[in-house]
Amino acid sequence: MKILKVISLLMDYPVQALQDARMELEEAIVASREISPEQRQDLVDLLTRLASTDLLDVQEAYTEEFERGRYLSLLLFEHVHGESRDRGQAMVDLMAQYESAGFAIGVKELPDYIPLYLEFLATRDGEEARAGLGEVEHLLALLASRLEERGSDYASCFRALLQIAGTIPELAMAAIREQVLEEIPDNSLEALDKEWEEEQVTFLNGDSVAACGTRPANVKAKEEIAVPVHWVDFNDNTVPAGRA
Repeated sequence: MKILKVISLLMDYPVQALQDARMELEEAIVASREISPEQRQDLVDLLTRLASTDLLDVQEAYTEEFERGRYLSLLLFEHVHGESRDRGQAMVDLMAQYESAGFAIGVKELPDYIPLYLEFLATRDGEEARAGLGEVEHLLALLASRLEERGSDYASCFRALLQIAGTIPELAMAAIREQVLEEIPDNSLEALDKEWEEEQVTFLNGDSVAACGTRPANVKAKEEIAVPVHWVDFNDNTVPAGRA
């Protein structure tokens, strides 16, 4: 399902290759029959902004959007398991699913990274791809609603995915939107400041001092952060192998 490959590219960290492939990607969006004309236009509008704006500007905006806190994280299991041990097993299970399908990824790419998951589904037949989206529809709906609340055009990607899955009723979407209205995002400056507050270290005698440079438990070191996935050739429909 080529449209999943396109959406994955739009949702991934913006690179020059995306801007260079603008016309080809737009043609693929317009030709898609899995989504409505309205959704196709929304994706074209997003592509136009990403391709016609200075690359450094769109990269900075992307980082602000998706990489500050967990609120809009593109890691599926972070919304489900956080930093619990259950997340590790979920990763193992998803990796096994990839491997059984002959889909190999680079060692630095987390398997629950949504653009990567979409790349995998793009290699499946239509029924299997829709079933894969259906398995995470509640997370897609949550992220769509949060992006809509922020007025982000990236919401178009998630709305398109939900339309392809075709399994979540409008009443459920309305309930999720109501839930989002009551949420306090963790990607605000205030929330980030609180996350990085110095913790107190208690010594044997009970005295406490602030720990300098203490990193919160849920903030990964730079070397632990997954490298986003990027396609070199949009027209390459073969199953990727050994990505680095």
